Amino acid sequence: MPPVRDRPEPQPTTADLLYRWEGKDKRGKQVSGELYASGNAAVNSTLQRQGIWVTRVKRKRVYFGQDVTEKDITLFTRQLTTMLKAGVPLLKAFDIVGKGQTKQVLARLIRTIRDDVETGTSLHQAFRRHPRYFDALYCSLIHAGEQAGMLDNMLANLSSYKEKVLAIKGKVRSAMIYPLAIMAFALSVTAIILIWVVPSFQEVFKNMGTDLPTPTLVVVAVSGFLIRHGPIALGALLAGAWFVRRRIRRSPALQSKVDKFALKLPVFGTVLRKVALARWCRTLATMFSAGVPLVDALEPVGAASGNAVYASASKTIQSAVSSGSSLTTAMENTHAFPSLVSQMASIGEESGSLDQMLSKVADFYEIEVDDAINALTSLMEPFMMLVLGVLIGGLVIAMYLPIFKLGSVV
Repeated sequence: MPPVRDRPEPQPTTADLLYRWEGKDKRGKQVSGELYASGNAAVNSTLQRQGIWVTRVKRKRVYFGQDVTEKDITLFTRQLTTMLKAGVPLLKAFDIVGKGQTKQVLARLIRTIRDDVETGTSLHQAFRRHPRYFDALYCSLIHAGEQAGMLDNMLANLSSYKEKVLAIKGKVRSAMIYPLAIMAFALSVTAIILIWVVPSFQEVFKNMGTDLPTPTLVVVAVSGFLIRHGPIALGALLAGAWFVRRRIRRSPALQSKVDKFALKLPVFGTVLRKVALARWCRTLATMFSAGVPLVDALEPVGAASGNAVYASASKTIQSAVSSGSSLTTAMENTHAFPSLVSQMASIGEESGSLDQMLSKVADFYEIEVDDAINALTSLMEPFMMLVLGVLIGGLVIAMYLPIFKLGSVV
């Protein structure tokens, strides 16, 4: 491993983007390349320090499917762990892992980090320069591993942590795909019937010379509205959803209200709470076992929980612990944690095995999430079939009611 030099911590940016640049070196030779940076000014500043006079800078667009995902980072961490455990030097490990990537964006990111380390930057500082992909938790654990001289072991723990978090996210996502797919199918079939099938029936109804039943009139009115204003309504709906999502992301207060509401939802709220508790306990256990002081470990734990309620509770706990309160007392005062979590934390504090106790709590809640998702999936199947049957069946009955009425008159 290259020597770690003391350097001031770089200030993380909101997101590192990929830029394509062109310029001239000190000898006037035309050169070009790509660079991750927070903006055009950062690109110019970096290249000027390298003696390059920049003539053109353009942001390179990353198309759908090419960006670096959390799964990519998890796999990269596991691959780097395997290399270091096998005794491969750090820079060589970066070379091997980078060459094996199929995504060019990820390969460039790995190469950039590798170049930073080669020039004397510590590994955690090199990761910290890319906060879009490596959060504070990731960088803090790498820093702890470097300080303790156990980088390979810390990367192994980090890999296991990210794999477990990714697994629990995948389970929740999989549970939501089924009802969403059924709803999308039901809405698509309904739209097809209303836009293409109902107008054909309208021509038949005009020649009947009788009043249409109320359900049929409602369906005909909805069909006419969709034909005339459907594209505008769909565009307004999508624009509204995009605006609301953007507003929630940019407003911590609104995000907190949404997360509080989500935790109170019947059935779904219980699952979301267990997911947040599992991630909170797993993250704190991983940080504490890495030797990170409790007050420092609590800082990234809230964000890792994925819920604003527990992010706020973590800040409250951090403030109380830094003032001399015990972790258990601080957790109980937030009223956000079940008694199981606070009791296990109390046992861990008394026995000096807080990380082990929290890991057991995380294991328990992960099993609970599995069971809850399985039960939720079983419960959703008949419910979604009922919704599909009522929706499609109601449309069909509404269309045939005038024919039944005409038959009774005859």
